[in-house]
Amino acid sequence: MILDTNAISAMAEGDTGLERILPDASSQFIPVICLGEYRAGVVRSRAREELEKWLRELEESRRVLPVERETARYYAEIFADLRSRGCMIPMNDVWIASLALQHDLPVLSRDEHFDQVKRLRRIAW
Repeated sequence: MILDTNAISAMAEGDTGLERILPDASSQFIPVICLGEYRAGVVRSRAREELEKWLRELEESRRVLPVERETARYYAEIFADLRSRGCMIPMNDVWIASLALQHDLPVLSRDEHFDQVKRLRRIAW
């Protein structure tokens, strides 16, 4: 399962709704894009030191998915399809969806716009 940025935030906040959904840590993956988005929030946070420590522990216990050449192929297909249907989603989320399809993983997210991506399975909580 791919953790979207809002899922990472919910984990950091101790959202108990995630407990019944999250598989064990070895089955959780973090797109490098989400790390960037989350870190952008951490640098502005009053709890920066605490959140950076928490995030380091999260990174060490999960596999981080990098963007690769194959990811770019998925990106191009998703982007072209969304554009042809007139239902664009944020660019970072196109990359996250690309990684999900590339690795055949669902995305844990509250963002309903992921539902616009064909063949992508979103898990909400």
